[in-house]
Amino acid sequence: MKKGKHLYWGEEIKAELAHLEDISQKRHLFTTESADQPWLLINGRKMLNLASNNYLGLSGDERLKEAMIEAVNTYGAGATASRLIVGNHPLYEKAETALVNWKKAEAGLILGSGYTANIGIISALVHRDDYIFSDKFNHASIVDGAVLSRAKHQRYRHNDLNHLEALLKKAPIEQRKLIVTDTIFSMDGDFAHLEGLVLLKEHYNAILIIDEAHASGIYGEKGEGYAHHLKLEDKVDIQMGTFSKALGSFGAYVVGKKWVIDYLTNRMRGFIYSTALPPAVVAAAETAIEIVQYEAERRTLLQKHAEYFRGALADFGFNINGSQSHIVPIVIGENEITIKVADRLQKEGIAAIPVRPPTVPENEARIRFTVTAAHTKQELEWAVEKIALVGKEMGVII
Repeated sequence: MKKGKHLYWGEEIKAELAHLEDISQKRHLFTTESADQPWLLINGRKMLNLASNNYLGLSGDERLKEAMIEAVNTYGAGATASRLIVGNHPLYEKAETALVNWKKAEAGLILGSGYTANIGIISALVHRDDYIFSDKFNHASIVDGAVLSRAKHQRYRHNDLNHLEALLKKAPIEQRKLIVTDTIFSMDGDFAHLEGLVLLKEHYNAILIIDEAHASGIYGEKGEGYAHHLKLEDKVDIQMGTFSKALGSFGAYVVGKKWVIDYLTNRMRGFIYSTALPPAVVAAAETAIEIVQYEAERRTLLQKHAEYFRGALADFGFNINGSQSHIVPIVIGENEITIKVADRLQKEGIAAIPVRPPTVPENEARIRFTVTAAHTKQELEWAVEKIALVGKEMGVII
């Protein structure tokens, strides 16, 4: 290419795609033909589902489906506008009342998705001259929210409170400071050091936001989340979570002081300028909130399954990267080998999805397994045998 002459933009994009293929990072869609928990039919092949976030097995619950059907029959298929126009249908009030009662909060707001919630909350609360302190392993939606806010974004080493404090000390006292973290990290299955984060936010007069996406419905006496499990809910300024994982539906929530929720209602661009969720989705969320509070046996079973699965894989010698929860990765390293392991597991009947950079750090590609209450102990034992068989065959374990 001659100096000063640029490639046609399409050729540049094609070259980038080719590069992704070369380094085994190009992604492809595949069709899940049926999702009869805990089994899937993918490309005509039956597989045990160890890849979904349906942690409590609620996505196919008849009560959620009935609530959705009734809502469609009553209110129609769509909300037709944003909530601040005419999209605030009556089910929102019922669901948000259930939400704040469940979370023991002053106020709450149901939002379109976890991704848009994090972007909206963070970019509404801080601006160009403010500071955001974010765990390096936080979800992409948190990172993108920080970028959109234009605040000074400083990422502290994963769960390293000493590094966080060193960064906090350098920030001007007069500037607004926001600390944000996942409570369960989605690629590693470990927990945030929430007690220490609370102490730091109090000492440095910071705002603390937690993302309970992978903890909602699972931890706490009634599934309220990890902050409630540690009895720190009153020490956290803003709690965000989703209905799309353990609660089996779709959408997200934010809870906090009433004045905080009022502010977010007026400042979150994703909330103001997005069409409201369909009535059926809100009805399912409300129903799921009621179910998770009074069916603690689902949480108990999930914890037993997760403890067995983590322990069994670790005993075989897999690197589960410190997982402490129902999210259990096996870290393999190179992208190409990870893809081959996933393909072999799928041939053995296990829905195993390779996770590669940039979702995880370079040379830390992995298979991310998720255990659910819908599995049986026998199914998990069978899966462990297959995973060990493939691991030995592919040289991942000895």
